[in-house]
Amino acid sequence: MLSVVRGYNILIIVIAQYLTSIYILAYNKPLSQVLFDVNLFMLVLASAAAIAGGYIINNFYDSEKDLINRPIKSRLDRLVSQNTKLSFYFVLNFAAVIMASYVSFRAVIFFSVYIFGIWFYSHKLKRLPFIGNLVSAILTITPFFAIFMYYKNFEQVIFVHAVFLFLMISMRELTKDLENIKGDFVQGYKTIPVVYGEKYSKLMLTVLAITTLIPAYLLLFYFEVGYMFLFFYMSLILLIMFLILLWKSTTKVQYLILHNILKFIILAGVFSILLIDVSVILNRI
Repeated sequence: MLSVVRGYNILIIVIAQYLTSIYILAYNKPLSQVLFDVNLFMLVLASAAAIAGGYIINNFYDSEKDLINRPIKSRLDRLVSQNTKLSFYFVLNFAAVIMASYVSFRAVIFFSVYIFGIWFYSHKLKRLPFIGNLVSAILTITPFFAIFMYYKNFEQVIFVHAVFLFLMISMRELTKDLENIKGDFVQGYKTIPVVYGEKYSKLMLTVLAITTLIPAYLLLFYFEVGYMFLFFYMSLILLIMFLILLWKSTTKVQYLILHNILKFIILAGVFSILLIDVSVILNRI
């Protein structure tokens, strides 16, 4: 079941939500007030439950495709019956709504819409080019939007960070489509690589990579990001490597390497939040 719900991904998202709250969204609040905020804790738990449910329903609809794209993981996931997965899916979604209700009725509406959006994406939108990629990227950053709305911090630097993250996630989704092109084609998924071909997909990835230079430049030279500048310079180097390898890649293994490069950048970005202000903990205790 941990494989189905991708527990490691959920753990990273929980850590990212807390780091974002401490260092970006509520940087002016006492540390204890953020760490022991029950409302924040409930929002994070609701996000984790909704995301876990999303992985389950996505696994349910993609079971045949995953037999082709991820045969080993698929065999592991099949140790859990489809009925058990669906039962756990409804339990997780119900738990997410209950935890959201502790915060406010608006939180209940937010997570209800989020849960429906994940289901609709898995059931219909995932099979569509462009729309599927766009919705997937939006759904990925939506849990952070819940925290953003809770703290109501509308500083420009937050939006620039969000744009950078959105572009990186969009690149990862498109690279994943290249990696899974065989299974998508067999199962009739109309992804960008299936409909428009690998060359067009590589061109799109190149445009997205170049576009990430805009928020990266703004964060480096117009906003105060502390030692996090090291992360952005590293990201630029890795993106150059990514583009060089991209145009030489033709096999699933090569696309998997590219996918892992982007995952590493996103993961490093989460923990590099700690570098925004190395003294923030001492100053706020």
